[in-house]
Amino acid sequence: MANITAAMVKELRESTGAGMMECKKALTETDGDMDAAVEVLKKSGAAKAVKKASRIAAEGITRVAASGNTAVVVEVNSETDFVAKNEVFQSFVQEVADKALASSVECAGDGEDVVSILDMKAQLEDKTLVIGEKLSIRRFVKVTGDEVASYIHGGGKIGVLVAATGANGDAVKEAITNVAMQVAAMNPQYISRDEISADELAKIKEITIDSALNAPDSLPKPIQNELYTKVETEKLFSDEDAAVLAEKKNDKYLYNFLSKEAIAKLAELAMAKKAEYVENKIFSGLVDGRISKQLKEICLLDQTYVKAEDGKQSVAAYLASVNSALKISKIVRYEVGEGMEKKNEDFAAEVAAQMNA
Repeated sequence: MANITAAMVKELRESTGAGMMECKKALTETDGDMDAAVEVLKKSGAAKAVKKASRIAAEGITRVAASGNTAVVVEVNSETDFVAKNEVFQSFVQEVADKALASSVECAGDGEDVVSILDMKAQLEDKTLVIGEKLSIRRFVKVTGDEVASYIHGGGKIGVLVAATGANGDAVKEAITNVAMQVAAMNPQYISRDEISADELAKIKEITIDSALNAPDSLPKPIQNELYTKVETEKLFSDEDAAVLAEKKNDKYLYNFLSKEAIAKLAELAMAKKAEYVENKIFSGLVDGRISKQLKEICLLDQTYVKAEDGKQSVAAYLASVNSALKISKIVRYEVGEGMEKKNEDFAAEVAAQMNA
């Protein structure tokens, strides 16, 4: 039986990043054989990865890699934000980005086995061993264009890619880098209105109509007056609400005095006449205005450019001022953990549980 020295434990710990007791145990099992001990720790790391599989990894970071006119963004998750800030973890995520850039696959994620696609099972197990948390290579996507730009925000919490066609050069690169910052900040769902299908537009309109009718305080005054007349004629309010309506019908603060039940009744009456109100020119104008406002929020080119000196210039106008031939062909925005279940941290309870154990 070899004598396991502190120096041996230290050497193994530095080369693997594993805990002191794990290193000592591995060296004892292998009778001091350093290479064999490394293998034991690797296998142990694989076992730990399996045990951690049911745990939630919704923290992490995004990273990008680029070569020529191609760029990739990846998201790799950890269990805690603390690990996401770890240099070893961040280096690993960059390794994933580089591997994704070099792969022949354009994108992967959302349930696909990204680890197998990138052939990184061994590397993932090694980092799980070193870091001691469940890690997950969640997704990646590549873009290509005449010019590409990337932007990482919040230390990696948001990663953005923008691809452009029609022009290239330093000015274009700067412009689409600015657009990447816009995408990070404003989170557009589409590049332009042209990308929105007729079905999607119809759904947006339907939701806008219903939300308008269910907020009677924002309806055009003629429609409000019609609803008030029906309420009064058919005595649909409580005595208290009826008195409030009679006194404050023309008061802009009326809805601050009506009960929730009264407001709900007005919304119910408005919804009952939906078909009629949709044909009302005043109401349809209100709906069209709200839809236009929504489209300006969700369509990149319609958004107000965040660096606009006049506070009004659209992204489309900004790009045209740089180069009239410049077109945005692709945007990608990854936000760490979006759409994932998040762990509900209760550190006090966790410490108490450990103490009781």
